[in-house]
Amino acid sequence: MPNELDRWFVEEILVHEEALTRFLYRHWPQRDELHDLRQELYARVYEAAGKALPTQPKAFLFASARHLMADRIRRSKVVSIEPMGDFEHSHVLVDEISPERWFSGRQALRRLSAALDRLPRRCREVVWLRRVEDLSQKEVAVRLGISEKVVEKHIAKGMRLLADALFGGGAGVPAGDADGADARATRGTQG
Repeated sequence: MPNELDRWFVEEILVHEEALTRFLYRHWPQRDELHDLRQELYARVYEAAGKALPTQPKAFLFASARHLMADRIRRSKVVSIEPMGDFEHSHVLVDEISPERWFSGRQALRRLSAALDRLPRRCREVVWLRRVEDLSQKEVAVRLGISEKVVEKHIAKGMRLLADALFGGGAGVPAGDADGADARATRGTQG
């Protein structure tokens, strides 16, 4: 016997399936993923509605669809910054990559890795979760037990310090700044 949430889902969400399918078809280029995309969307909407029923279900459904597509696009653009090892053992055509280009790429990865390592501890955690693991600002805040405002501040600080380290002459994080400023920023903004 269906519960109240199931009944709501059928009456308020599934009635828009045809319009939703047309919307996804118009906006999502990988046609073979449309069914999976729609099912993932339904699961998200059902889960969210289990916490609190949206006041405008159709608008919530289509906004959730836009967010899901944006999430998928963002995830597809994430590039691993972990070193690959030697290119000779990968499936890359080695003769198309000059030794200078290979060396330059390896140096860039080392500089980025070193710059990440020099970030204050909490700032590094926030940047990693937000930019590499692609968690939302809210998910990062919940996972680390800090406010979303603190997450914003750490992201801004981390991006600035990384840009300085990579493009501003390599100064990066001052040696004495590693945890003192991080602790002050966290104390001053949590509430």
